[in-house]
Amino acid sequence: MGIINDKFMFTNKTGKKLYFDYAKDLPIIDYHCHLSPKMIAEDYKFQDAYDLFLGGDHYKWRQMRSFGIDEKMITGDGDRYEKWLGFCQVMPYLIGNPLYHWTALELKRYFDIDKPLCPETAKEIWDKVNAKLKLDSFSAKNLILRSNVETICTTDDPADDLEYHKQIKEQGFKTKVLPTFRPDKAVNIDKDGFTEYIKANEIESYSDLENWLKERIAYFNDNGCKLSDHGLDYVPFVLGNPEEAFDKALKGETITKEEADVFKTAVIIICGKEYAKYDWTMQIHVGAIRNNNKKMFEKLGADTGFDSINDLCVAENLSKLLNTLEYENNLPKTILYTLNPKDNYVLGTMLGNFQSGPYKSKIQFGSGWWFNDNRDGMEAQMKALGNLGILGKFVGMLTDSRSFVSYPRHEYFRRIMCNIIGEWVENGEYPNDKKYLKEIVEGISYRNGKEYFNF
Repeated sequence: MGIINDKFMFTNKTGKKLYFDYAKDLPIIDYHCHLSPKMIAEDYKFQDAYDLFLGGDHYKWRQMRSFGIDEKMITGDGDRYEKWLGFCQVMPYLIGNPLYHWTALELKRYFDIDKPLCPETAKEIWDKVNAKLKLDSFSAKNLILRSNVETICTTDDPADDLEYHKQIKEQGFKTKVLPTFRPDKAVNIDKDGFTEYIKANEIESYSDLENWLKERIAYFNDNGCKLSDHGLDYVPFVLGNPEEAFDKALKGETITKEEADVFKTAVIIICGKEYAKYDWTMQIHVGAIRNNNKKMFEKLGADTGFDSINDLCVAENLSKLLNTLEYENNLPKTILYTLNPKDNYVLGTMLGNFQSGPYKSKIQFGSGWWFNDNRDGMEAQMKALGNLGILGKFVGMLTDSRSFVSYPRHEYFRRIMCNIIGEWVENGEYPNDKKYLKEIVEGISYRNGKEYFNF
C-alpha cells in the first residue's frame, strides 16, 4: 500500500481534525502558476503518462540527472516509456524529497493508484494512467474541475494578446482563468534579447516604453487581470536618468550595472504606480540564480532545471523600492517571496514597515517557493510569519507549476499548515477555540486569498 491516508503528514490529532473539518473540501485559488492558457482553451488531451507527469517538469529532470540518467532519456528523443521507466527507477531513492509525496498524491487523487511508483510497478501504472487519459474526463479542463479549482492566474508577457484567456471566458468554463502581468523582458535591459523584444513591440524611445507598459497594463486589467509578477535576480534600486541606458541599449552599446539598475528601478516604479491604480497585487520573487550551466542553457534554454538559490542581500534595496512607492501613496498590495530561506526574517519583518488599511495584511510574505516548496520550507515560512506578522491573514498556497496534476500540492500544504496549528494548540500555545481556529484554517486555505485579490 502507498503512503497517502488520513494520517499522512500529521503528527498530532488536533491538526488532523482541523484539516478534515475545515480545510479538506475548500475550493482552490491558484493565484500564481505557469499553466498554458492555450492548453486550457483547447482542452488538451495528454498522450500518455510521460506527457502528463514528465513533459516540461524540470523538478523531475534534475533528480533524473542526479541519478545518472542520460539526457537523451530526460529531455532528448528517447522512447517515452523508457523515459517514464527512468523516472520510476529514481523514485524509490527520493526519500525526504517532496517529489515523492507529490507523485504519490497525484497518482492517488487522479488515478486511484495506491502503489509506490518504482521499477516493479512502472508498467502497471503506465498502462492504468494511459487508459484513463484516453477518457474525455481526463482532459486539461476536466483535470482542473476534478481538482475543485475556482480561480487560476497564469503568467503572461505584456505583449500577449490574451486571445486564449478570451476564448476560455467565451467558452463558459466554470473555473476563472485570468492573466498575470509579467514584464521581466521589458525590465531586464542587461539580458540577451532585450533590444529585440523592444523593437518587436515597435518601441523607439523610453517614453514609448512607459506609454506601452501603461497601455498593456490597462489592457490586461480590461481582461480580468488582478496580479503582476516580477522575477528579480536581485532587487535593484538606483535613481537616475533611465533614458540614457535605454538609448545605449537600443544602439547596441554596453551599459554598466549601475545604468541597468537605474533603468530597472524606474520601470518597476512606473509599473508599481499603475498596479496601485487598478488595485492589483504586485508579486516580487527574489533569490534565484538562473541558467548556471552554460552548456546546457545553450542546448535546452531556460527553465530546464539548471537554476538554484542565490545569496545576495535584499533588505536595503527592497526597503527603498517599497518606500519610494509608499511615500507617494502608490504602493500596491504586494507579496514578497524569497528563494533563499536565510531571508525569511528579512522579508517577514519588512512587511510590517508598509502595512496600511483598508487591507488586512496588505504586504504579504509569500508561500515557500520553488526549492522551499516542501515540508521544511513551508513550515519555516509559516513559522517566520507567525513569529513576525499575522499568520491568520496569510493568503496561502499556490502551485507555481506547469503541471495540470499539481493541485494536490494544495492538499499537501493544508495538511502541513493544520499540523503546525494543531501542534501549537496541543502544546498549550493557543486555545482550542473552534470559532477562531475555523476562521484561521479556512482563511489560509481559501478565504483570505479570495478577499485579498478581490476575485
